[in-house]
Amino acid sequence: MNIHSTAIVAPDARIAEGVEIGPYSVIGRDVAIGKNTVIGPHAVIEDFTQIGENCRIFQFCSIGALPQDLKFGGEKTRVVIGNDNTIREFVTIHRATSADEGVTRLGDHNLIMAYAHVAHNCILGDHIIMSNVATLAGHVQIEDYAIISGLTGIHQFTRIGAHSMIGGASAVVKDVPPYTIANGNRAKLFGLNLIGLKRRGFADNAIEALKDAYRIIFRSDLLLEVALEKAQKEVEDCPEVRHFIQFIEDSKRSICR
Repeated sequence: MNIHSTAIVAPDARIAEGVEIGPYSVIGRDVAIGKNTVIGPHAVIEDFTQIGENCRIFQFCSIGALPQDLKFGGEKTRVVIGNDNTIREFVTIHRATSADEGVTRLGDHNLIMAYAHVAHNCILGDHIIMSNVATLAGHVQIEDYAIISGLTGIHQFTRIGAHSMIGGASAVVKDVPPYTIANGNRAKLFGLNLIGLKRRGFADNAIEALKDAYRIIFRSDLLLEVALEKAQKEVEDCPEVRHFIQFIEDSKRSICR
């Protein structure tokens, strides 16, 4: 461990081997920080926060602050952050309310760029990129490999599907299906994220099947329920298409169109 003399660390904080804590940082009660994680100067890691291994927390981050929700009554809720995450300057990540599991959660290998905000009860998967000043309201769910471009706001309880991409300065108030591109205020779909899928090594037959499913669901005049049934019957079956259809069927906020 390498803890700067000006840092303030609660007596019950659990600091693993190889952790560095920079000048004037504050580590709160019942905080756990995994091996080889680096906490920059002037960062604040508040009570009940868990950070995994090999993370890099840059200067002036605030992680684990109380949720901005009037329903919060001081319950013991948490922020849980996985391994190999990079969290840049001035990012804010808030504790959960008691709803759901009482946790705000980030997975592994995520890049959260400067001034981004992750609100209470958000659930983020792995390999997600949130660009500068991207903002998540409460209870947002983001699946693996999604990209949220800069200055974008995501409405509370909205879901962002895997391998999707949200364009810059967008306002997203409905669910964004996996594998798609959405952009605008209010965000609309602009087809599949084909470049992203190819870069991730998706098989050609899976991409073609997703094209067929997208065409039936979003480019026909069929009612959504009818279009989903048609896609299930006519499109080549593969895990990607099944996830695409299931995500849409599970939507409670409606889908970007």
